Amino acid sequence: MHDFYAEAGFALNHEWAEASFHALLANPSLGSVWLALLGAEPIGHAVLTVRYTMEHGCLSGYIDDLYVRPSKRRNGAGTLLLNDLFDDCRLRGCQFAYVEAAADNVPALALYGSFGLLAGQDNRVLLAGAIPKPGADS
Repeated sequence: MHDFYAEAGFALNHEWAEASFHALLANPSLGSVWLALLGAEPIGHAVLTVRYTMEHGCLSGYIDDLYVRPSKRRNGAGTLLLNDLFDDCRLRGCQFAYVEAAADNVPALALYGSFGLLAGQDNRVLLAGAIPKPGADS
């Protein structure tokens, strides 16, 4: 996860990341984590979180993280991770999947596109932020 965040130019709070992984692993209904190994060497990971979406009236999978070390890319690890992730989605009853990728990350967009995940064409923008404190102006 450290390498994934560093490549994207994001700071990673290691204490928060460890707590986040522990919370996810302690409650499998929230999602799953996969590690890609080459022999005993970890070369990548994928993280699925699950949510119910009103728009689709069903469970949906959110690909929270997908990372393969640069020196190990283009050898099928990302495809294998996504195959396992989508197998888990089907077992859970998820019918839709979501993922974020940078608009200029052509390899990631191609990989996700090969699984039928495409950029939205309906002019929606994903907004994100912390839950406001009680009494905050809305």
